Amino acid sequence: MSESGEISEFGYIMELLARGKVTIKNIERELICPACKELFTHPLILPCQHSICHKCVKELLLMLDDSFNDVASDNSNQSSPRLRLPSPSMDKIDRISRPASQRRSLGWRGWKRNSLTPRTTTFPCPGCEHDVDLGERGINGLFRNFTLETIVERYRQAARAATAIMCDLCKPPPQESTKSCMDCSASYCNECFKIYHPWGTVKAQHEYVGPTTNFRPKILMCPEHETERINMYCELCRRPVCHLCKLGGNHSNHRVTTMSSAYKTLKEKLSKDIDYLIGKESQVKSQISELDLLMKETECNGERAKEDAVTHFEKLFEILEERKASVLKAIDASKKLRLDKFQTQMEEYQGLLENNGLVGYAQEVLKETDQSCFVQTAKQLHVRIQKATESLKSFRPAAQTSFEDYVVNTCKQTELLGELSFFSSGVDVPEINEEQSKVYNNALISWHHPEKDKADSYVLEYRKINRDEEMLPWNEIEVCGTSKVISDLESDCNYAFRVRAYKGSICSPCSRELILHTPPAPVFSFLFDEKCGYNNEHLLLNLKRDRVESRAGFNLLLAAERIQVGYYTSLDYIIGDVGITKGKHFWAFRVEPYSYLVKAGVASSDKLQEWLRSPRDAVSPRYEQDSGHDSGSEDTCFDSSQPFTLVTIGMKKFFIPKSPTSSNEPENRVLPMPASIGVLLDCDKGSVAFYDVDHMRCLYERQVDCSHAMYPAFALMGSGGVQLEESITAKYLGYQESM
Repeated sequence: MSESGEISEFGYIMELLARGKVTIKNIERELICPACKELFTHPLILPCQHSICHKCVKELLLMLDDSFNDVASDNSNQSSPRLRLPSPSMDKIDRISRPASQRRSLGWRGWKRNSLTPRTTTFPCPGCEHDVDLGERGINGLFRNFTLETIVERYRQAARAATAIMCDLCKPPPQESTKSCMDCSASYCNECFKIYHPWGTVKAQHEYVGPTTNFRPKILMCPEHETERINMYCELCRRPVCHLCKLGGNHSNHRVTTMSSAYKTLKEKLSKDIDYLIGKESQVKSQISELDLLMKETECNGERAKEDAVTHFEKLFEILEERKASVLKAIDASKKLRLDKFQTQMEEYQGLLENNGLVGYAQEVLKETDQSCFVQTAKQLHVRIQKATESLKSFRPAAQTSFEDYVVNTCKQTELLGELSFFSSGVDVPEINEEQSKVYNNALISWHHPEKDKADSYVLEYRKINRDEEMLPWNEIEVCGTSKVISDLESDCNYAFRVRAYKGSICSPCSRELILHTPPAPVFSFLFDEKCGYNNEHLLLNLKRDRVESRAGFNLLLAAERIQVGYYTSLDYIIGDVGITKGKHFWAFRVEPYSYLVKAGVASSDKLQEWLRSPRDAVSPRYEQDSGHDSGSEDTCFDSSQPFTLVTIGMKKFFIPKSPTSSNEPENRVLPMPASIGVLLDCDKGSVAFYDVDHMRCLYERQVDCSHAMYPAFALMGSGGVQLEESITAKYLGYQESM
């Protein structure tokens, strides 16, 4: 049922099929869109040769576009000239349908960010789950699957045989149509058809068929060259093309054949394969019967295996109940013994009270007037009184109240029960590769199997670990390869990962768990800005704009005559191409081990303009580039909120800036350089923190003025290199190999 409470079209057709009212062959599985799970509507052919509804492609692209814009809108500020603007609020469907050349200014998701390469749109095919390249034209570059559309229409007509198609031209009430014109894309009754297609006119030559609602063009036109007919077939891309595509388009160097030849070849192959399958119909029926028996046998064996498993667990429960009873009995016995001792001691102390017990008896003895009788009784009594007096002076409980010796140690048993699995079936336990597994914007989990060929598939399990150690259920993902990207993980949380291998229906025990800590905030995506303040004489930026190297040395030698005592070499700045105005964001980078001096952090737009518009050769020894002001005042204002914060990294060390709340001794401020360094900027709180990404441990935090747009900022001096951490995404899969 749909949300409106109506039965879907596919559900209605399936109901008719169940009643035996539809005689068309059972091909409904081939006519269902993998995205909406309904009958195809205007299906498009993707480059991986799977079909999908036209509306489903648009909806999926809109979902991807919205998810990108949600992030981009938080990372944007229109007051800065270098901020990347979010997509305008307009008809998104029209925007997506435009060719790529008309969309390049919108920062669209899936485009390659390298400006030197053609921008393309990637689309996740719901049929094969591979990312396919839609090219620069996007949806406009896809063919409609008219053949599939025609079959779907036949299927609908067979299911709705009792529902007539009405004439489109009749005055109300319309009559039942008897034919449809493929040239006019309309249905007519006999009278209207004669009126609108009179003999002796051009319309009399129109092609007409039985009543239908599916009108397809007579000639298939090229989506790349809209005025050209399709007349050739590219054997490499496996798609129809026109002569312009072959002459100077994307298929100029591809092998093509005529459409008639391709039609003949493909039809012969398809007919041959269909005839083969039809000829093997008895074999197929036999195998279906065998599969039916195997399903019943599997059902019985599965129930038997469940009964055996229940029996084994009941035996474990019995052992646990026996041990539980034994442990509780021992605790009860110890408790009774201790309570008896406390009771005896309490009675003795109660006897020390006036007119009670020992004291009362002694008071009565004191009343004895016969000296011989008194001495005979008082001697033993005095000894008891002396013991009571000593115990009163040095009070000591008769027993312990703690039951620390009776705490049940179940650590080893818990670990064994956690690894409880089936008997060894020859499937080795996979091992998670901790070096290749990491978490950033997503989590990448990689593993290896001692004997890779013995496993058919793997199941990756993961769950969040709460701080109160609450046992949350495991999430499971079936994987065919030996790595998987997991998204939608919560920020600043610990996650446990484990994997097990499957061979047929038998699985291996789970691997050892890997614990990873997600970043403290959503990952902020940016590239180095090659225009704003970038010094191409000193810095070398790669084509992807995610790595920068300092080429200092040669220019310094050329200016060697200027070097005097107290000369300070200037820093070369480079910033990110996206600014931040609000929210909480995290990004990471790696500093090359050979780097001499690298400064990294954040800076406001106005401070960057001050730095970049007033470059200095730094001949003044009092000018310090990391602070942007007179270094003589550095120690007096380091606790104030400034519009920038940069930390120093170099010579394989991480230098913590001076702080009034911590020791400023050099040995306490110098740390080993982490393999990957993270920056957490919280504009709402006005703070910036630096992290050791491998251990997700905060190294340094301070306040920063975020009243203006903040940019990731870097500065290099001497030899050095900075590599931005690459976002973890599902790798582009070669769908061509699977075709």
